[in-house]
Amino acid sequence: MNLFSLARRWMQLFREDAVAIREDIVALRADISDVKMLAAKAITRRVTSEVDAIALEAAEFRVFSQFGEDGILQYLIRRARIPRELTSFVEFGVEDYSEANTRFLLVNDNWRGLIMDAGAANMAAVRAWPLRWKYDLTIKEAFIDRDNINDLIASAGFSGPIGVLSIDIDGNDYWVWERISVIDPIIVVVEYNALFGAARAVTVPYDPTFDYARAHHSHLYWGCSLRALELLAGRKGYALVGANSAGNNAFFVRRNYLNGQPELNAAQAYRESRFRISRDSNGYFNFLPRQAQIAEIADMPLLDIEGGGMTKVRDVILDCLR
Repeated sequence: MNLFSLARRWMQLFREDAVAIREDIVALRADISDVKMLAAKAITRRVTSEVDAIALEAAEFRVFSQFGEDGILQYLIRRARIPRELTSFVEFGVEDYSEANTRFLLVNDNWRGLIMDAGAANMAAVRAWPLRWKYDLTIKEAFIDRDNINDLIASAGFSGPIGVLSIDIDGNDYWVWERISVIDPIIVVVEYNALFGAARAVTVPYDPTFDYARAHHSHLYWGCSLRALELLAGRKGYALVGANSAGNNAFFVRRNYLNGQPELNAAQAYRESRFRISRDSNGYFNFLPRQAQIAEIADMPLLDIEGGGMTKVRDVILDCLR
């Protein structure tokens, strides 16, 4: 065998090994998901039976969500008594859907869903999901802004009342939820920026091309405060019912579906975030503590929802401390 033939044979063996490795990884991930689902069944039964719980943290558990959102949603869905005909969801900002607020609803409860993300590779990964045929999941690649959101949802076949809406786009979250009208969700999950405190209703100014990685090198300047979401939710007919213990996701329920679930204000629901995702000017994680994170973006502008003027992060935090 000459050198060229030998090299070609080695390349063929390498490709065969790579395919086998990919198949093994896919099978392993499926096995891990099955084990997690089995354990989650028992936890779900416990959580959904605790209908008198007040603090949402008591309901937290994680299967596919980033933190404890899976458990909180199971609890709120049972508390709201969402009818079977409304068991559908819309979630955007899902990346590759490996960590998401609605995946457990899809797999455990067999809900119908729409997911969207701007990343082509992320959406391609979900489309290659081996078990996708088992579930009614619509996948859409799109960069979302407040002007296209309703058309994106409607063109995917979703409109009117649905069970859950989950928003996590690390930027224009406030502005996009404000504009959504084509669907009428019973439960809404929206990410808030805990660095902006609980006292002021503020958000990053609207920019249709907003990208938190470009807006500030630290990746800390994005989104809105919990108070801003509380006010917006009230105008749209929702009650703030709590936040997860990680301090990044807030939960809202349409008022006519509360069924005794207590309504909270931002000060009561607010949870301080402990995770450290900050980056230095070279793009490397630097794990800044909370006060240093605030200092890093102190001069960045925010829009005051209640006052209507512009302010800065440092002024918002000073107001929170007074």
